[in-house]
Amino acid sequence: MKVVSVSSLLNPITGTIINFAIIAVMWFGGLQVNIGDLTQGQIIAFVNYLTQISSALVSLANLIVSFIKAINCGKRIGEVFDTKPSVVEGTDEIIDLQPDKDVPKIEFKNVSFAYSNSAKPAVKNLSFKAYQGQTIGIIGGTGSGKSSIIHLISRFYDTTKGEVFVDGVNVKDYSFLQLRNKIGLVPQKAVLFKGTLKENLRWRKEDASLEEIQKAVKISQSEEFVKDLTDKYEYKVQAGGKNFSGGQRQRLTIARALVGDPEILIMDDSASALDFATDANLRKAIKENIYATVVLVSQRANTVRNADLIIVMEGGNIAGIGKHKDLLENCAVYKEIYESQLK
Repeated sequence: MKVVSVSSLLNPITGTIINFAIIAVMWFGGLQVNIGDLTQGQIIAFVNYLTQISSALVSLANLIVSFIKAINCGKRIGEVFDTKPSVVEGTDEIIDLQPDKDVPKIEFKNVSFAYSNSAKPAVKNLSFKAYQGQTIGIIGGTGSGKSSIIHLISRFYDTTKGEVFVDGVNVKDYSFLQLRNKIGLVPQKAVLFKGTLKENLRWRKEDASLEEIQKAVKISQSEEFVKDLTDKYEYKVQAGGKNFSGGQRQRLTIARALVGDPEILIMDDSASALDFATDANLRKAIKENIYATVVLVSQRANTVRNADLIIVMEGGNIAGIGKHKDLLENCAVYKEIYESQLK
């Protein structure tokens, strides 16, 4: 702000100095004309030359300022290009995996994770196994580390300690493409992109057929309002999905993740805008129609109560792991959440 305020004075001050210089030339030149040492034409020519030179000097000064800005911007761009990603792709090759029901679909082994420059770990000493077709519920308060767990599965971050396995292979050994093709992720913030509804739903699988899209829409409980749209799947979606309500956006982002039958479906608190009946119907439809390992992240006890395994998080620590009935008896944190919502 200080530099901008000083540079904003440059042009008016320069103009003022030039005009005073012209006044001085006219004054002293006029005296010389009176005594016959100079002609009027010479004074006018001198003033014109002075104006042209001063204009050129001002342009040069502005050009130098622009060069200095460009050099500094270039340095900043260079810093961005020189930045190394914290998560490096393990390989470009596709790993040949043979289906094995005895191998956990997802496995955490003594996993701890802390964000950079954070003194407190977001996840600490987490271990669990989830097999194909099972549902895993993750519940806890805001900032308890729920979303951090699913980011480690998708390898948006690397563990600080311990290992994460998908199909018995360390996530660090996968290519990003192969790992993330296995996963359908519904983010916490429901975002749709500008384009047609069909283009939005094909975001995960570009060559998805209309039948696949319709199946995903039906499972996500979106069929009721999609069939009422003027152009159905060719309906124009505004940037961010502004022409849909919050609940409709959430259901469509769920449908987008379901297209292509992912092996792992991660839902990060993605039913917060849905009423309890729609939420229950959604979970029932997913269980009946999708044979995938489902990871449900939620602050609602009702959403995770029927999961095969529930992980209760509190301040980055595991407050409890088990089924609904066991946690009600043995986990004070889960019992408090459950009774506060459903007593």
